[in-house]
Amino acid sequence: MQLPLQISFRDIPPSAAVEAKIRERADKLERYYDRINGCRVVIEAPHGRHHQGKLFHVRIDLTVPGSELVASREPAQHHAHEDVFVAIRDAFDAAQRQLAEYARRQRGGKGS
Repeated sequence: MQLPLQISFRDIPPSAAVEAKIRERADKLERYYDRINGCRVVIEAPHGRHHQGKLFHVRIDLTVPGSELVASREPAQHHAHEDVFVAIRDAFDAAQRQLAEYARRQRGGKGS
């Protein structure tokens, strides 16, 4: 990556374990597609009236040549996101799918 990975925590305290998991998954994305210019990850526990534990929201912004890809997992859609690590996994899986589609379009656009 040309720019360092940026990790932000909102409405939750920073966690070394969460940060380590994000760095591990970001490294995997970079190995998958080495032309990522930058990656920003935001983890938040939105305020709201939930009957159970906090539901985590994870947003990943990837800057790639000529585009920006955004992967986001809304907690209201996935009650499994009461576990921050599940929310991170799902968001990075979505980011990888978007990156794969972007790479496919790039290859297709160059006549490959």
